[in-house]
Amino acid sequence: MRTIKAASGVVIDAEGRLLLILRTQEPEAGRWTVPGGCVERGESLEQAAVREVFEETGIRIAIRRELWTLTQPAGPNAVYEIHDFLAVPLGGELHAGDDAGAAKWFTADELESAELSHELLGYLRRARLYPSGSLRAPDGRRDR
Repeated sequence: MRTIKAASGVVIDAEGRLLLILRTQEPEAGRWTVPGGCVERGESLEQAAVREVFEETGIRIAIRRELWTLTQPAGPNAVYEIHDFLAVPLGGELHAGDDAGAAKWFTADELESAELSHELLGYLRRARLYPSGSLRAPDGRRDR
């Protein structure tokens, strides 16, 4: 079984909003998820997350820490090993780029009714970033 490394950014701003992209390709086309993609040759996981977030959203980020790792099928003989990193925005102009259909900042309330990728809310809850209907900024504050 071949393993394909990938990295994503769970970007939460000072107002407690989460940065998501609308997927245009399978798996989960038509659903909102965190921006990310495959690690390129010579790149660290963190560098890949920073690059992918910028390519897909136009937002520059700083990585705070790794949150979780998950695997997803990538065909009959391969699996994606996805590393998700907590990050904060440093600047940039929000726009959908690369293979993202749209890019948007979501409040906690908006997440409840959005078509999200499989188990995204569960991962956010387990990481204690999304308790009781509000997102936690990376410094631990509860923002609304």
